Amino acid sequence: MGYGFAMRDNWDKISFTYLALAIAGLVGTWYYNLQAILAGSNFFADWSSTPAVLSATTDLLVVASVASIFIFIEGRRLSMKYWWLYILGSFITAIAFTFPLFLANRQRKLKARK
Repeated sequence: MGYGFAMRDNWDKISFTYLALAIAGLVGTWYYNLQAILAGSNFFADWSSTPAVLSATTDLLVVASVASIFIFIEGRRLSMKYWWLYILGSFITAIAFTFPLFLANRQRKLKARK
């Protein structure tokens, strides 16, 4: 079973939708990350700069925690290879990228089981 982007190998419309959202999550988050880096912002200090930012930070951390638990449980349940890389990858890239990417590959795995 390859990991190409053709409709073969269990890629369906749902998988492609998740993949498109993963790409949007990667591009969107890293566009702003690069702007912050180039501006010399204190990236982590800025996460707690205002109550509105703290609200968004809390929201992100809770969703990222739930997504990580889901990836752990589903990845093991479905015997997905390298499921842990999605969790690790979220610290390097963004959960907005790795979670929909996991869902795309989960969908492929579920389709292959039918």
